[in-house]
Amino acid sequence: MLHVTCAIIEHNNKILICQRSAFMKPPLKWEFPGGKIEAGESRSACLRREIREELGLEIEVHEELTAVTHAYPNFEITLYPFRCTVTDGELMLTEHAQVLWVSPAELQRYDWAEADVPIVNELMQLWS
Repeated sequence: MLHVTCAIIEHNNKILICQRSAFMKPPLKWEFPGGKIEAGESRSACLRREIREELGLEIEVHEELTAVTHAYPNFEITLYPFRCTVTDGELMLTEHAQVLWVSPAELQRYDWAEADVPIVNELMQLWS
């Protein structure tokens, strides 16, 4: 079981979404940025580290949303989503094919990684 955090980064009524590179599994799917929790690391510390490494941004971690457990064919993941805001940094890509700032209403237009779909649905309810 993988334990992974993800950031719902909000700015000016938009949310940052990331498209996985062609080399990532599942490839080219959209996701909320984040990564694996290391031994002894808190979820919020993991999220701040991963966003700094992957996107060059410093974030403030706020409310935790509902955790999602999903079984892919070769592994199982528990995803811990948090609402976040940017405090510093300049957006850069190190792992993803592209990133977009989208309105909550636009979230369902994208082809999401399966584990992220329940988070998209929860966000749609929060902003409806």
